[in-house]
Amino acid sequence: MTAVPGRADQLSPNQLQKQEQIVEAARVVLARDGLAGCTVRAIAEAGPLTKSAVHYYFADIDVLIDRAMAAHINAFVAGLRDIAARHDEPDEQLFAVLEAYLAEFTQRPKAAFLWFEYWIAAGRAQHPQAIDVMLTSITELLAELLAPLDVDDPRARARALLSYLLGAIVQQRVRPRPFSALRGDIEALCFANYG
Repeated sequence: MTAVPGRADQLSPNQLQKQEQIVEAARVVLARDGLAGCTVRAIAEAGPLTKSAVHYYFADIDVLIDRAMAAHINAFVAGLRDIAARHDEPDEQLFAVLEAYLAEFTQRPKAAFLWFEYWIAAGRAQHPQAIDVMLTSITELLAELLAPLDVDDPRARARALLSYLLGAIVQQRVRPRPFSALRGDIEALCFANYG
């Protein structure tokens, strides 16, 4: 049976490793150059494989970009989970994660532009499932952090909190505020009683 690039269940370990090298190179290019700069040529130059290898393993550049963006979000969520694990109290975990979340986009503004740019492109291409996976992974983390804090409907609060964070990323680019100033907004959003 011939291996079909993109079908992980049919690739040898060596082929899987090459595919992951290409995904990692795409992550580097996306972080550095954004979506428009993520070309097969740029990916090949950033990684150890040739343009023809990139085309062999990923006949569709959009699939490669989706995988690279998923790798970005997985690494981001893993980092946030590590931050939560450094704290003992549930409220400390939540606020440490939220502060780190916002700091990431303040310290690396290209990351915010990349996320929004990717979401717009995926929406225009009418494949919102890639965006949904990203949003779900963050929402699940927030719901886990909210659950021990005795809030009503942690999942709904997590969705509202994520919407707030996405808006805060944009607002922080225009009118930066320290996290201590945002904390009151977050507490009101998370702990206010539904009417």
